[in-house]
Amino acid sequence: MKGTYIIYGGSGGMGSAIARRIASSGGQVHLVGRNRERLASLADELHATYTVGNVTDPELFIQATEEVGDCIDGLVYAVGTINLRGFQRLELPDYIHDFQINAVGAALSVRAALKGLKKSQAASVVLFSSVAAERGFSFHASMGMAKAAVSGLTRSLAAELAPAIRVNAIAPSLVKTPLTEKMLAVEKTVQTIEAMHPLKRLGEPDEMASLAAYLLSADSGWMTGQVISSDGGRSTLAGS
Repeated sequence: MKGTYIIYGGSGGMGSAIARRIASSGGQVHLVGRNRERLASLADELHATYTVGNVTDPELFIQATEEVGDCIDGLVYAVGTINLRGFQRLELPDYIHDFQINAVGAALSVRAALKGLKKSQAASVVLFSSVAAERGFSFHASMGMAKAAVSGLTRSLAAELAPAIRVNAIAPSLVKTPLTEKMLAVEKTVQTIEAMHPLKRLGEPDEMASLAAYLLSADSGWMTGQVISSDGGRSTLAGS
């Protein structure tokens, strides 16, 4: 898996797992995230480069793209929020924050990298939607709306950027990452959520990394515009 790949969310659970998978397959990784210490540590481990910043800052995308180099073979936007509140408790800042981080950030990351992606012989983009964009869950109004926008963005970009650039998305259910640590701090809560999935467990970052690596690789060369569920069966099976 040769080439250069830019990973937004590179210091998080899924982002770092994806970065490790790419690096182990021979790819050169450029990490983007907020946590300088974690980014520096992972970059040292993977012989990678990195950019520190917040995806709410539009200038970050320009800076990261300039630092990654002229040609970009793949882009992963593995950044998200978990804002679970009842509908009546959600305020305008909640919607703006969730939409900006999940959907607007994804769009800006691709726009900034477009020139570099077009220089690749087989460029691929992987975004992250959610099972909450496919099924309706209580307390997910803001997050579900934002992630549904990512699904729409995926298909729109896939149509507009074909055939030069492939664009797909992964739609997971709950995955064990630093972002979900607080939710999963109580064992009874973990067991309750696991029971909602036909496979009776939560997702692992390495499982998302494996799928992302496939979507970035030539093995998925005839796939674009797809939003692929990796959710323990929760989006499609009765009783989940």
